[in-house]
Amino acid sequence: MVGFDDEMKIEVKVDEEVAAGKFSNYTNIAHSPDEFILDFLFVQPTPPPGFGKLMSRVILTPGHAKRLLELLNNNIDEYEKNFGSIKYGEKNDSFGGIQ
Repeated sequence: MVGFDDEMKIEVKVDEEVAAGKFSNYTNIAHSPDEFILDFLFVQPTPPPGFGKLMSRVILTPGHAKRLLELLNNNIDEYEKNFGSIKYGEKNDSFGGIQ
C-alpha cells in the first residue's frame, strides 16, 4: 500500500483542450467545514462593467487546500529567486475578490 508520503508515479493523460488551460483574471474562494471551492473567472475589463464568466471551479478538501497553499508559496519563492519580485496592482474592491 502506498501512503501520502511515499513516492508514487502516476501517468496523467490530458486532453488538448484541457492542456491549453483557461485564462482567469479573478478568483473567488469559499469554504465549508468539508471543502474549499475555488472559482476562477474571466471578468470583462471593458463595459459592461462586472460582466464575467466562470472558467473553472476546483473543489478541495481542507487538507488539499492547505497543501496547495504551501506548494504555491514554495513556487512563488522559487519564481522570485529566479525572476525577481512579483509586483501586482492594488486589489480592485469593486469586484470584492482576489485578482
